[in-house]
Amino acid sequence: MAVEIAVGPLKLAINQGASFLVTEQDGQITWPTDKGFYFADTRMMSVWRIFANGEDWDLLNASAIAYYASRVFMTNRPLASEGGDIPPGTLSLTVGRTLAGGLHEDLDLTNNGQVPVRFNLEIVIRSDFADLFEVKAKHIVRRGRINTTWAPNHRQLHARYENGDFIREVRVRIRDAGSNPVYANGRISFDVRLKPGEHWHACLLYEVFDGQTRHRPPAACIDRALSSRPAQRLAEWQNRALKLTTSNEEFYRFYHQSVEDVAALRLPIEGTDHMEFVPAAGVPWFVGLFGRDSLIVSLQTALVYPDFARGALDVLGRYQATERDDYRDAQPGKIMHELRQGELAHFKLIPHTPYYGTADATPLYLIVLHNAWRCTGDDKLLKRHLATAERCLQWIDESGDLDGDGFQEYQTRSRDGYENQGWKDAGEAVVYPDGTLVKGPKALCELQGYVYDAWRRMAEIYEHLGEHAKAHALNAKAKALYERFNDVFWDEKSGFYAFCLDGDKQPVLSVASNPGHCLWSGIVPPERAARVVKRLLAPDMDSGWGVRTLSAKHPAYNPHSYQNGSVWPHDNAFLMIGMRRYGFIREAEHLAREISGAASYFARHRMPELYAGLQRDPTSFPVQYRGANVPQAWAAGSCFAILHSLIGFQPDAQHGKLYIDPQLPAWLNDLSLSQLRVNGDVYDLRFWREKDVTRWEVTGGDASAVEQRSFARGAAMRPPEQESAPVGNKPPGRRLRQKERTDSQAAI
Repeated sequence: MAVEIAVGPLKLAINQGASFLVTEQDGQITWPTDKGFYFADTRMMSVWRIFANGEDWDLLNASAIAYYASRVFMTNRPLASEGGDIPPGTLSLTVGRTLAGGLHEDLDLTNNGQVPVRFNLEIVIRSDFADLFEVKAKHIVRRGRINTTWAPNHRQLHARYENGDFIREVRVRIRDAGSNPVYANGRISFDVRLKPGEHWHACLLYEVFDGQTRHRPPAACIDRALSSRPAQRLAEWQNRALKLTTSNEEFYRFYHQSVEDVAALRLPIEGTDHMEFVPAAGVPWFVGLFGRDSLIVSLQTALVYPDFARGALDVLGRYQATERDDYRDAQPGKIMHELRQGELAHFKLIPHTPYYGTADATPLYLIVLHNAWRCTGDDKLLKRHLATAERCLQWIDESGDLDGDGFQEYQTRSRDGYENQGWKDAGEAVVYPDGTLVKGPKALCELQGYVYDAWRRMAEIYEHLGEHAKAHALNAKAKALYERFNDVFWDEKSGFYAFCLDGDKQPVLSVASNPGHCLWSGIVPPERAARVVKRLLAPDMDSGWGVRTLSAKHPAYNPHSYQNGSVWPHDNAFLMIGMRRYGFIREAEHLAREISGAASYFARHRMPELYAGLQRDPTSFPVQYRGANVPQAWAAGSCFAILHSLIGFQPDAQHGKLYIDPQLPAWLNDLSLSQLRVNGDVYDLRFWREKDVTRWEVTGGDASAVEQRSFARGAAMRPPEQESAPVGNKPPGRRLRQKERTDSQAAI
C-alpha cells in the first residue's frame, strides 16, 4: 500500500473577501511573527494566545473546514488549581473560527474528568495595526497612536489606531459566555467551573472598521458555518461553474479544490458580484487587486465560467491610467498592477494607489477582452470596453515601446518602483548567462508575443465591427513584429529564443521558461517550434514536477529561489497550451501529468503559488516554497489550463459553435463535463479512450453545434497572410466532423 504524502505549510489560514487570518497550526499568533488577522492590508490582531492558569494548551489537530472557517482541537497540560491538580488530557478545548468581513470565534470547553474542575481561561489579544508591507519586510514603524479600552458592561475590548485621517479599529465583543469575563494585564479572563461531563461556551465577535465602514462578524457559531452566507455563495458559484467527473481521483480532487480556491479569492469590489468578480492574487500577501493576476485567471477560467472575465475587464478598465505619474509608473492607457489600502498607501509612502509597474497587463487586457467575446459572443462586451482597448493600443505604441524600435521594453521611473515588470518581477529574476543582473530597459521575449497576440485578436474584433482599415493596420503591425522578433530574438546555435534584450539591445541568452509563452502567443514559426519544445523539456529545465523558471545549469539557479529555478504551475500552464497549439500533444500531456501529479502531494490537492525546482526521483515529492501564497489564484487556474489543453477547447460563440480536439492521455481514461457554457448555450460532454484514440459524445445541449477541429491549426500559430501546417506529433484520433476552420483565433 502506497504512503499518502501531504505537503503543506505549517500554518493555518482562512480568508474571505478583504479579510484573512493566518495563525500557527494550533490557531495561536505568537509574537514576533508575520501572522495575524488582517483586513484591508492592515494587521488588526498581532497576538492571540490562550492559556489555562497561565499554562499553554497542547494541540491535538487543526484544519480549515472551508476556506472561510477552521477548527482547532486542544487539550490541557498538567494544571495546578485551587481544587487540586488537573491531570493532562482532562479538558477538551475547541476553537472555531468563521470569517466574513469580521471574525466569529467560538470557544468550547468540556470536562472529561471524573471530578469538578476550576481554572482561569485567559486570552491575550493585541493589535499593532501594522501595514502589511512592513510586516512582510519585518520593519514596522509605528506612526500613529493605539488606544485600548475595556467596557465591562458591554463585555467589549476596543482597540483604535489613529494617524491623522487614517483610522483602523477592532472591537471584540463577548457573547453567550458561560462565565463573566474580566480584563486585566492585557488578558481577557474567564473563571471556568465545570462538573464532570459539563460543557462551557463563549463567542468572541471581532468587528473591524476601516475608517468608513464597519464590517461585522458572522452571527452564527461554527457549527452553522457550512450554511452561512459565504457557504451559500460558494455553493452558488460551484453550481454555476463547469462540473467535472472522472475515474481519476487525483485529477478530480485537483479540479474541485481549484474551483473552491478561485471562489475563495473573490474580492468585494464595487461593481462586481460573486459570479462576475475579480480575484485576489493569493493568501496571505496578495489579498488585493492585481492587474496581471486577474487577467491571467480570467483566461484560465474561460472554460470553467466564461463570464468570470467581465469583472476583471470592468474594474481594471475603471483604473486605467489617464495621466503620466512617474512615482506610480503610470502613463495614459496603461493597465494597473497593484492596488493597496493600508496606511502606507493612504499616505502615498508607497506607489500602490494603484501602482502601474507591469509591462504585460495592458496587452493581456486586450487578449482577455477578445477571449471573453469568443466565449460569450457578446457584442455589448466589445462596445463597453472598446474605448479602454483603444487606449491600451495607444499605450503599447507610445509608452510600451520606449525607444521606438518596434519592441516592448520596460524600465521603472519610480524611486520605489519594481526593477522587473514582467510576470517574473523579483529583483533578481532577469539575469545574464554569467548570473549578473540585467540592467537598463528590458525587452522580455514574452512581451513581444503578448503584443503580437493582442494585435491579432484586436484585428479580428475590428473586422467583426466593420472597421476594416484598423484591422488591416493591426495585422500589418503584427506581421512586422513577427518577422523582426524572429530575426532578433532567435539564437540558431542553441535553437532557442533570447530571454530578453538588455538596455543595449543585446540578446540575453539565459535559458529560462519565458520563451514557452511565445508558443502560447503564436509568435514562433512552426518550423522552429520543435526545437523550442525540446529545449524546454531538456533535463536542466524539466524537474519532473514541471518546467523550471531557469535552467539548472545556470550560475544563478537556485531551486528554492522565487523565480530563478523554482516551478510555477501557471507558467507551465502557458507552456502546455502552447505545445498543444503547435501539435506537440505528447509533450503537453507530459507537462499536464507532472503538474497534476505535483498537486496530489499537497494537502487537500491545493496547488501553491510555486514550489522548488528540485529534481524528481523515485523517493521525492514536491517541496513547497517557504513563502508561497496558498490559495493562489493562477496556481489554481493551472488545473483549468490542463483541462483546456486536454480537450482542445476552442469556443466560437459568434458562429454558435464549440470546437474541440480532445486528446486524453493514458493516465486519464475518461472525463465527463457538464454545464460547459458558450454563447449562453450549455453543453454536457463525455470523453473516453479506446486504446490510443480519444472518443467523445455530446450528452446534453445541441450536438450539431459541437464539432472537432484541430487545436494545432488556426490564426494563433501563423503570422498574417501565411499558412502553415502543424509540425508536432499528433497521434491518430477520430475523423474531424467538418473541414477545419483557419480564420479564427482559438480561445486562450
